Amino acid sequence: MAVMPLLLLVAGSAAVAGLARRTPVPAPLLLVAAGLAASAVPGLPDYTLDPHIVLPLVLPPLLHTAALDSSYLDLRANLRPVALLSVGYVLFATLVVGYAAHLVIPDLPLTAALVLGAVIAPPDAVAATAIARRLGLPHRITTILQGESLVNDATAITAYKVALAAALGAATTWGEGVREFAVASLGGIGIGVVLMVPLHWLRVRLCESALLENTLSLLIPFVAYATAEQFGASGVLAVVVVGLYLGHRSWQVDFETRLQEEAVWKVVSFILESAVFALIGLQLPVVLRGLGRFGGPQALGYAVVLFLIVVLARFVWVFPGTYLPRALSARIRAREPGVNWTSPVIIGWAGMRGVVSLAIAFSIPVGHGSEAFPARNLVLFLAFTTVIATLVVQGLTLPPLIRLLKLPVRDTQAETLAEAQAQNEASRAAEERLAELLRDERNALPGPLADRLRTIMERRRNSVWERLGAVNEATGESADETYRRLAREMIATERQVFVQLRDARRIDDEMLRTLLRRLDLEEATAYREVAS
Repeated sequence: MAVMPLLLLVAGSAAVAGLARRTPVPAPLLLVAAGLAASAVPGLPDYTLDPHIVLPLVLPPLLHTAALDSSYLDLRANLRPVALLSVGYVLFATLVVGYAAHLVIPDLPLTAALVLGAVIAPPDAVAATAIARRLGLPHRITTILQGESLVNDATAITAYKVALAAALGAATTWGEGVREFAVASLGGIGIGVVLMVPLHWLRVRLCESALLENTLSLLIPFVAYATAEQFGASGVLAVVVVGLYLGHRSWQVDFETRLQEEAVWKVVSFILESAVFALIGLQLPVVLRGLGRFGGPQALGYAVVLFLIVVLARFVWVFPGTYLPRALSARIRAREPGVNWTSPVIIGWAGMRGVVSLAIAFSIPVGHGSEAFPARNLVLFLAFTTVIATLVVQGLTLPPLIRLLKLPVRDTQAETLAEAQAQNEASRAAEERLAELLRDERNALPGPLADRLRTIMERRRNSVWERLGAVNEATGESADETYRRLAREMIATERQVFVQLRDARRIDDEMLRTLLRRLDLEEATAYREVAS
């Protein structure tokens, strides 16, 4: 792709994503709509989605970011529902949707229909989890949706490879398919386990250089993905395993590295997510051009039927998967919290498809003669329409459905109380450690400096408790929030003075950058504490 079209894609998608923050419409949906609208503009460059770019270059960093932000402990606690969705449901949808498509569409071989089933089997939970966080869904539902999105791509890609081999006439038996699936999944997990410890060791060893550590951080998902794929294993699972481990151990990395890393990955995730959702809409001309003899109302009818089958199949799996294990096992009933019918409804309706489905579809080889994939263009069209329909129909109706069902929202008061108690325990331990250190003559400090350490610690402990207490009637702020706001005003005044001194040539630019960085870190700390 030329440089200018790429710049237009990144800049345009970022602008639309920024605009979405001012509207009630989730950013992924607005980006898809913008892509569809832009695809009708005459003279627009051809943005064909290249699977050789999306799968090895776009998918790993997105998965890595999601894994870093996920909780290993929460995922382990919800392993059964996550596995049922990310593995069981994807295989179920591949078979059910594929067989249904074979029955509905004349002349579509079963093997080709199973390829279609694998293509559209994995939901992309980016939009769903964004909506869940915005509306404050129960933590467990959000965790399950996140966990599903981390693993289901690996299941779908492996199922697709097996089905594609059968569709192209390669000798693939059920036994060979099961063996390939096992090698890909277990191999991906194994390679992730092998890589995660040395990669974390490197992160810790490089902690004195935040620049080097963040360079390594940017390379990690690509290293994990490429290594696993080189051995015929699942690169997706390798990336997820490494990301979960590094996220769980992130507290062992230097604070400056963590601050930079979070900012870096937020920018990377924002750009990639915005671009891929815009790319979904921009595929319309490419898909329509290749439709050929399947064009017109006939193909549209197939698309509507397939969308209904996809939606129904998810509910057929989710409801038994929610209640049947609990009915059969007393251990599951004792270990997992009770659920009512609203939770599986939300999880069932949050089955939106995304860019991975389209990337897999575009990776279907064109071929010629006996090597040609049957009805490739129709499969591309149906994958495209299913992605668009699920994003638009389910994405737009999910927020009102959540409000209609009146799910229990997160108890922010209880969360703040737990945070305050944790901070209180940590501050008490820090006080004891400070007293122990000050008894050592090597750590002697003037009285005012020792008191300053105690004051900072006390303010950190009181700040959370004050969020539970009374607020200023005029500003709606707690005393601690007012304190931090005034501190930021003071920092802004200092910053202006530093600039004036630089302009008057009383300090140079290097000293200005040093002073501004110190202020920036203090302001960032104040902002984070208020935002929390």
